[in-house]
Amino acid sequence: MAAPELIARLPLLRPLADPPLALLWAGLATSALGDQLFAVVLSWVAVGLFGAAAGYLSVLQAAVLIGVALLGGGWADRRHPMGVMIGADLARAGMLFLLAAAWLAAGRPPGWGLVAGVLVLSGGAALFRPALQSSLPHLAREPAMLPAANALLDTTERIARLLGPGLVGLTAALLPLPHLVTLDGLSLLISAAAVAAIARLRPLGFEKRPPESGLKAVLRGFAAIRAHPLLAYNLRASAVISGVWSAAYFLALPLMINASAPGGAGLAAYGGVITAYGSANLLGTLVVGNRPMPRRPARLIFAGNCLGGFGVLLLGATALAVPPEWRMAAFSGAAALGALGGPMQDIAVATLRQTELPRADIAAAVRASIVVGNVGLLATLALAPSVFHAIGPAPALLLGGVAYAGAGVIGLLRF
Repeated sequence: MAAPELIARLPLLRPLADPPLALLWAGLATSALGDQLFAVVLSWVAVGLFGAAAGYLSVLQAAVLIGVALLGGGWADRRHPMGVMIGADLARAGMLFLLAAAWLAAGRPPGWGLVAGVLVLSGGAALFRPALQSSLPHLAREPAMLPAANALLDTTERIARLLGPGLVGLTAALLPLPHLVTLDGLSLLISAAAVAAIARLRPLGFEKRPPESGLKAVLRGFAAIRAHPLLAYNLRASAVISGVWSAAYFLALPLMINASAPGGAGLAAYGGVITAYGSANLLGTLVVGNRPMPRRPARLIFAGNCLGGFGVLLLGATALAVPPEWRMAAFSGAAALGALGGPMQDIAVATLRQTELPRADIAAAVRASIVVGNVGLLATLALAPSVFHAIGPAPALLLGGVAYAGAGVIGLLRF
């Protein structure tokens, strides 16, 4: 099948016919792959160094995201979004190169380097994401293209979750682990170069906003979301969902797998489970992205929440009830089921923000979402080590899965 015919048949691929959007997707896909490599290595190394206390690194990440969103929004809104995106990529790449160099010099991952890496990478993400979301309506040119464009960009993380962990074993056999960090830095340089090229291909008009404090910019985002009941409820639910999701996949799951298969075998098994998650994520994106925005998006959004929560619940049940020889396959199945729900929410919510909120408030609304989601994540992960010590990771996931799915059930009943 010729490429034009394939693009015509699959709405998800239509943005690839537009060079700036195709370039944006390629740059983001590359950096997402590098980020996923780093995320797997960071999770595994941190758990090995700190045990359950590794969750406090995620607490730090959430605190930085909140702080930058609260304090940096006014500053970012007075600058061209393309420049903000490029600067965020370059700062993160520089930090990763420094971390890799320190790791190689010391012969072991430095604790201060992990902390500094979390600080800079989280701060850069808090600046990059709102700038990207506010630029996309201009880059897509027409509202009808936005669902497909959001879905296509959503595939960047999905593909990364599919391919990234599976490459950990291969690259670790060829390169020292610190160079997986170096690869992430290189991927961010590629992303920065792609954004710079897009700025030349399709210049983005920018009207500088009057001076505004970071807190006022976030409050403007909250006000815009509050006027939209569906987005307002989704914002509140995200506090529960983001906390449970992070605690499940980046703290509880490594701990449970390490208990069954410590060492290199455990790292390979963890990568396999995350790859299963990524495969289902990508499948869900292909299905949702090739359909138009539904007339009643609440059903899509909150059904996705229910699936995600059920997947977390099954992770906990697997650790408690499945025999060790079947446990990794069951972990993979539970993760895959939960992963199907992610695109159902993410694509619909992103499109609603871009089409039903004032364009000048999109970046502020994204920052408000970052604040609420990470406040929930901060609270959950701050409690997680104590809860895990008290009742164990698996029972904690049973409770978390019920809360996650419950947010979706309430949303379905309400809307």
